[in-house]
Amino acid sequence: MPEKTVLIYASVDGHTLKICEKLKQVFLEHDQPVEIINIEDFNRDLSRFGRVILGASIRYGVHDKKIIELINSRIQELETKKTAFFSVNLVARKTEKSSPETNPYVVKFFKKISWRPDMAATFAGMLDYPRYSFFDRTMIRLIMWMTKGPTNPRTVKEYTDWKKVEAFGEKLVNL
Repeated sequence: MPEKTVLIYASVDGHTLKICEKLKQVFLEHDQPVEIINIEDFNRDLSRFGRVILGASIRYGVHDKKIIELINSRIQELETKKTAFFSVNLVARKTEKSSPETNPYVVKFFKKISWRPDMAATFAGMLDYPRYSFFDRTMIRLIMWMTKGPTNPRTVKEYTDWKKVEAFGEKLVNL
């Protein structure tokens, strides 16, 4: 029986979970056991998992602090496993900022922590102005205006390249 994989994610609006569901589908197509756990509900022992994949979205320029706390508190355990990290952010909609090496949020993330996963990926997220609170909508519109993105408050646009997610999943299966 293949090693069990855990996908631990942090998501603000649910898109990171959607990416985890796609990755899970890839694992199941290869008959590999996988479990998805929200960081909010995670308090488990990692020893029963051979692979640990962490996924986090960006809100206001930072990844969820609970993902960072998990990494920092379990770094020695993570270093004994096969690991991966993926970031979900709107800056990754731009080709030149769509890799872990060129995405400013991922670069900053890895400068702040000493853990280095075996694999990393960056995926563009989803823009859904109608779903956001007034404050979030206003702030995200300002950020999008500064980065030359859509600012119409009715915009709903998924930027995720699902083929890229699937390809990452295929690499994870072989990790």
